[in-house]
Amino acid sequence: MDARTAIKDALAMAEMVSLAYLGDLDDTELMQRPHAACNHLNWQIGHLISSEHEMMSKLPGNTMPPLPNGFSEMYSKEKAASDSAADFASKDELMTAYKTQRAATLAALDVTSAEQFDQPTGIDYAPTVGSLFAMQGAHWMMHCGQWVIVRRNCGKPVVI
Repeated sequence: MDARTAIKDALAMAEMVSLAYLGDLDDTELMQRPHAACNHLNWQIGHLISSEHEMMSKLPGNTMPPLPNGFSEMYSKEKAASDSAADFASKDELMTAYKTQRAATLAALDVTSAEQFDQPTGIDYAPTVGSLFAMQGAHWMMHCGQWVIVRRNCGKPVVI
């Protein structure tokens, strides 16, 4: 297996797990926090989308599609404390933004050569182009554990 295939597989697994956990949660449930000191799920999802856009935009020659108007500000650290659903995008808007950004990430992955995967990024948590691509799936998986807590609190069934 080559690096591109391994990264695609990791992204697909992260997407399967993430979307399974989010699938039956509604907008009200996405505003729940797994713990008082944690960000609510809506903010976490927006943060993941904004982060993917920002990280993938750092690749030389890669142009990510724009985020919806005001999206980055909506999901800034300063907004994380808000519990008002009116301050955030709906689940449908989040999923549309996610699909748009992920499609662009996958398109960039398709045109990245094997040699480019080893190129440095200058980012401490993703020091190579390959690790920057891999980070996209890993980042979503890092947040998924918090979503399970909200699922349990809402009485949702086990999905994985």
